[in-house]
Amino acid sequence: MLSVAVVEDDQITLDLIVEALETQLDATVHPFSRSKFARDFILQQTHDTLQLIISDQVMPDYDGLSLLKTCHSARLDIPFLLITADPSKALVVKAKALQVAGFLAKPLDMTELVFKSKEALARTTSAI
Repeated sequence: MLSVAVVEDDQITLDLIVEALETQLDATVHPFSRSKFARDFILQQTHDTLQLIISDQVMPDYDGLSLLKTCHSARLDIPFLLITADPSKALVVKAKALQVAGFLAKPLDMTELVFKSKEALARTTSAI
């Protein structure tokens, strides 16, 4: 079964994402509204226990890129989708250098979320 960690500090957005992933991807979703708790959870995972991470960029404690760096430091090769309301050129360059699997712009479109999730997972599956 597909396992996804979602990190989003806005509870309504988090609930919408969870609903979309559970119903349209039949995924087990691990939702986090606090990035600190998400970081602790992610560090205990492997590619076998977690297949996708979706994270907001701007959050208290750890931002999305910090979480992505944490994954790299822990040698976790898990696709990572970054949600942002402000996709500045500097952010895009940094994220691409960290090999982000894709971007999702706020306000979120759940159809696009599901599509980009499938796309990121397909790239990982074909690379294995």
